[in-house]
Amino acid sequence: MISCRSLSKTYLSAGRPLTVLKHISLTIENGDFAAIVGPSGSGKTTLLGLLAGLDRPTEGEVSIDGHDLGKLTEDERARLRGERIGFVFQSFHLIPTLTARENVQVPLELRGVSDPAQADELLTRVGLGDRTHHYPAQLSGGEQQRVAIARAFSNRPRIVFADEPTGNLDATTGATVIDLLSRFNRELGTTLVLVTHDTDLASRAHRVIRLADGAVVADSAA
Repeated sequence: MISCRSLSKTYLSAGRPLTVLKHISLTIENGDFAAIVGPSGSGKTTLLGLLAGLDRPTEGEVSIDGHDLGKLTEDERARLRGERIGFVFQSFHLIPTLTARENVQVPLELRGVSDPAQADELLTRVGLGDRTHHYPAQLSGGEQQRVAIARAFSNRPRIVFADEPTGNLDATTGATVIDLLSRFNRELGTTLVLVTHDTDLASRAHRVIRLADGAVVADSAA
């Protein structure tokens, strides 16, 4: 489902090159649940952004579901993300002027589809069936993240990328969020790629990819 070969990323920092990722090659199979772990500055979020097509590598190749991202235009990459990829972020990124139901419908409406019943069904699955008309400010942090998870799965994506999805939550609420992501991975067969600092949460994954100084230093599937 996801593969990269000799993936490197270099930025300019104070006029000097700073290499964040160094020649990473890996494959994540369809339906897998992979956690990317490592200390701050190890390149986890950068790798996630490259695998998701949100950024372009300095060197190397990334392929998603058979599509070589390097050969796609920006519009084609955006279309691929809209049709096949869902995202869950640490800071929720809900639209404050929209209700929970309306937030979940956003990815569908960007594709010209309106399906309130599907949004309500997803909110029910994440335990918020009675909160569909509530705005983000009326929800707790854990509830907002559950809305974000429902939104990520609203277009039935092949892949969901989650970047520190429990970073703003307490341990108990974070465990609930991971339970939901794991259940969707299992029940829907969605490939799940999770970035986290939390080794306990990472242990829920089928596979753990450990980064240090921009390189893969351990891979439980290797």
